[in-house]
Amino acid sequence: MSSHNHNDSIQHLYEGDQSKLYSGLMAHHTDINSPESKKQVGRIWKVFWILLVVTIVEVMLGMYSYELGISRAIINSVFLILTLFKASYIVAVFMHLGDELKNFMITVLMPLVLFIWFIIAFLADGGFWLHMNTTSPVR
Repeated sequence: MSSHNHNDSIQHLYEGDQSKLYSGLMAHHTDINSPESKKQVGRIWKVFWILLVVTIVEVMLGMYSYELGISRAIINSVFLILTLFKASYIVAVFMHLGDELKNFMITVLMPLVLFIWFIIAFLADGGFWLHMNTTSPVR
């Protein structure tokens, strides 16, 4: 008998037809009226409403910030904060990082924070060089 049909391993589910994987291993999600399924559906709706509210706030700020006379720096800061919130919330919920151990989260999130710092540092340095080159007298 070949190793592809060995029943002790689930490897055969990953080879070929993927519907076997979802119909066999995920069969415990077929009862929609179970308490576990209702809890999961409730969690999905909660995520939907939170992301919807944040997105509506972003759209409204984008549409009416100029008319309200809010400064560009404040609007950009609010957009940055809301975008980072949405990104971290999506990572925590849909990528299940919110359920992981703190050390693992730090391992994943620390490079992201350093990368953001890297971008900000290079933008600041580029702005300095641009300012220096446009204001320095030509010799």
